[in-house]
Amino acid sequence: MNERLEQLQELLKESPQDPFLHYAITMEHVKLENKDAALEGFENMISSFTDYVGTYYHFGKFLEKQDQLERALEIYRQGMQIAQSKRNMHALGELRGAYNMALGEEDEDD
Repeated sequence: MNERLEQLQELLKESPQDPFLHYAITMEHVKLENKDAALEGFENMISSFTDYVGTYYHFGKFLEKQDQLERALEIYRQGMQIAQSKRNMHALGELRGAYNMALGEEDEDD
């Protein structure tokens, strides 16, 4: 196991309800291409830490890479609703751009 992942898991033992630690562990699994662990982490994030907006963008991108476009679009839509309810316009714009790009409607940077 990767040293960073081990460190994060140790920190999680001390703070099991810290959404950032769950997110960081999930992203580490993505980086290490541990697809099953990454998927499990993302699913945990959207069920346990619904308001952690950053999850939705990265989960959508992960799903796109797994050729799960419909699920990715669903995740982007959920994220846009959360971002809008939290008035996080930056995250809303990123999610909307990713959603549109996944649909082939515009460049992500537009």
